[in-house]
Amino acid sequence: MRIHTRLDLRRLILLLSLAVALFSFFNSFHASYQTQRDLLIRHTLEANRVYAAKLRQSAEQLLGSMHQQLAYSAGLLVERMSQPERLADETERLIRQNRHFNSAFVVRHDGKVMAASPESLGLLGQMLDSAGAREALDKRRPLISDPYVSATNRLVVFISQPIFADDGSYQGYIGGSLYLQHENILHTLLGEHFYQDGTYLYVVDRNRRLIYHQDQGRVGEIATGNPVVERLIRGEEGTLALTNSRGIETLAGFAPVTASGWDIVAQRPLELALEELDGLMLNILRLSLPMLLLSLAGIWWLSHLISRPLWQLARSAQHWDTEEAPEQVRRLHAWYFEADQLKRAILASLALLHQRLGKLSQESLTDPLTGLGNRRCLQAQLERWQQQRQPFAAIALDIDHFKQVNDNHGHEFGDRVLQHLAQQMSDCSRASDLLCRSGGEEFVMLLPGASLEAARQVAERVRTQMGNTCCADCPSVTLSAGVAHWPDSAASVASVEEVLKRADAALYQAKHAGRNRVEMA
Repeated sequence: MRIHTRLDLRRLILLLSLAVALFSFFNSFHASYQTQRDLLIRHTLEANRVYAAKLRQSAEQLLGSMHQQLAYSAGLLVERMSQPERLADETERLIRQNRHFNSAFVVRHDGKVMAASPESLGLLGQMLDSAGAREALDKRRPLISDPYVSATNRLVVFISQPIFADDGSYQGYIGGSLYLQHENILHTLLGEHFYQDGTYLYVVDRNRRLIYHQDQGRVGEIATGNPVVERLIRGEEGTLALTNSRGIETLAGFAPVTASGWDIVAQRPLELALEELDGLMLNILRLSLPMLLLSLAGIWWLSHLISRPLWQLARSAQHWDTEEAPEQVRRLHAWYFEADQLKRAILASLALLHQRLGKLSQESLTDPLTGLGNRRCLQAQLERWQQQRQPFAAIALDIDHFKQVNDNHGHEFGDRVLQHLAQQMSDCSRASDLLCRSGGEEFVMLLPGASLEAARQVAERVRTQMGNTCCADCPSVTLSAGVAHWPDSAASVASVEEVLKRADAALYQAKHAGRNRVEMA
């Protein structure tokens, strides 16, 4: 009798094994992609929020400088309101000295223009009745107006400073205008920014009107139905992923400028943010394919190995009455052993993918510039030590005048300084110490089992090394440090977060005590 099989067992095992391996590979690849995508989106959102907040500070400093300049001019003009030539000279100085204003005016208490620059405006001697002029005359205090259409038919923001005589009587005001639909100081401040990755900025006022946009033709538009603008109107600062008015998915960070009622938004198209992720995943796929192909070849060989004894068992069924039949049946135990080997082969084919996922997880805990741990790594270690009641010392370090380093030598140089500091920290630490870059030029060293005095000595060594050495083509830079100990420096033994706050407070003391020093909590 002859057995005819309907299915080729070898091909069936091969197809099943290939299906499982490929499904596992692509499922793991997809999970890796989603994890990195979410991480990149969160990073981009936070970067845009920080960027908007920094520009908010710059805008507030600019507006403060403009008010100081106007206040100085107002003080000069108290005794010159009856001297037209002096008034004209002062308005001309205002628009020429630092280009903060597009035009400048001196207006008497009754609204008459006593001086105006440039003269081509043709407003000298006229009675101003624009929104900004009325507001300045009515409120008689330093003001930043909402955008309005001026007497010269321009969309402007007016910044004014009242003029009071020595006896307290109101003489009028001096002010300057920003032409929102022309080149102005906002274009200088916001037009060229640090990110060259598709990130762009816009500014709205409290009435949802665009007062700055990279597309200058949109200045003056009212932004409606924009959830970012609505949150800014409520005075919030934060991040949001949204679809903008042109149907483009964007990642936005935003911050309000309290002094003027303006709101700054930094946003980047989602498509541009994910471009680098696509390259990363393609590189992972390229590196994984050789091992995947090798694993698939192993599966093919194992399928042949599995099918051969089973095929022999099937053939032995033709000879139950022979002496060899019992021995052939006893071989059935080999079936389970070979099945176990198949499972091992499949697991081996996934080993590379698990390794890649582990590497991606490790990269999420590492600062790519310095190779030190990042804030997530720092937080994880603190939680472990708190659970273990592990005493430790914390050192907070910050490079002195790092902004000047970047401004004077460029960001590439600044990156080398950060890497150099990371090397000094490594040289002065033990293998058990945790070294982290918590953000920007801020670093943290966690020393398990170290006393406060021992940590101070480590901080001094790092500070001394940093001050006495330099990296290639780099002048020496200094740093300040704050040292604290847990639980000795903490107000509560239950909280390790307190020790970082104490270390930061000590660092703050070191900064205010002259920098290039170490302070202990």
